[in-house]
Amino acid sequence: METKIIDGKQIAKEIRIELKKETKRLMAEGYPQPKLSVILVGNDPASETYVRNKIKACEKVGVESEQILMDASVSEEALLSEIQRLNEDPSVNGILVQLPLPKHISVDRVIETIDPKKDVDGFHIQNVGSLTVGDGKGYVPCTPGGVIELLKRSDIPIDGKQCVVVGRSNLVGKPAAILLLRENGTVTVCHSHTKNLKEICQSADILVVAIGKAHFLSGEEIKEGAAVIDVGINRTEAGLVGDVDTESCMGIAGAITPVPGGVGPMTIAMLMKNTLAAYRVQNHIQ
Repeated sequence: METKIIDGKQIAKEIRIELKKETKRLMAEGYPQPKLSVILVGNDPASETYVRNKIKACEKVGVESEQILMDASVSEEALLSEIQRLNEDPSVNGILVQLPLPKHISVDRVIETIDPKKDVDGFHIQNVGSLTVGDGKGYVPCTPGGVIELLKRSDIPIDGKQCVVVGRSNLVGKPAAILLLRENGTVTVCHSHTKNLKEICQSADILVVAIGKAHFLSGEEIKEGAAVIDVGINRTEAGLVGDVDTESCMGIAGAITPVPGGVGPMTIAMLMKNTLAAYRVQNHIQ
C-alpha cells in the first residue's frame, strides 16, 4: 500500500491565502486592520521560535501583530494587568500568551483573565464550554482545529469512522475528541491508564497521537489503511520527531502527517483563522 504524506505546509498555505483575501476585502470595505497581540514571558528558545513563526504568519495574512516581551521575573499581577489593558484596547482583536509560563505564574489565572472574545487560542473556560456543547459561539483550540482541517482538506472522511485519540490533555486530546465527535466519528480516548492500547490503536480508521513521547507508536499499532495524525513534536539528538515512528508506518497507513511539516503549520494557520473570526465578531461583521 502506498502511504499518502499529508502536507500540512501546503494546506496551511492555502488557508493563509484564503484569509489574506478576506482581510483585504474587509479592509477595502472600510474596516480597520485586524490585530493580534502576543505576550512572551522570559526567553525560552522554543517559545521564541513559536512566537516568531506566529508573527510571520500575521504578515502573510495581513494581520497587524504586536509582540510584548516581559522578563521571566515579572509578577503575576503585572502580567494580568497587561492582559487587562489589551482586553480594553479596541484595536486589539486577539490576545495570545505564549506557554509555558514561569512556575510562579498561574496559567489558569492568565487564561481566565483574557477576554473570551479575544481568546484566539480557545483556552478560556467559556470557549471550552462552547466547544463542548457545540453552539458555534467560541473559538476552537488551534491544534485540534488544525487536525480536523487536515482531515477534511485531505478528503479523509470522519463520519462513521472509528477514531482513536491517544492523549487526554486539555490543549489537544480532549478537544480533538470532541471535534471528531462533532463530525460524527465514533471516538475512543486513550491515556496512560489505558489497557490493551495496541489493540485499540489497531482498530482506528483515524488515529490522532498527542502524548508527547518520541516514537511512542510504530507501524505495529497501526491498522492497514488508517489515517495517522501525529501531533507530537519532540526534540531529540536526531532532530525533531513525532510521537509516531513514521518510517515504520509507511506501506501500512493510508495517510500520515510528517514531523515537522504536518500539524505544526496548521496550528498557526488556525490561529490566524481564529484571529479573523474574533475580528469579525468585534466589528459586528456577518
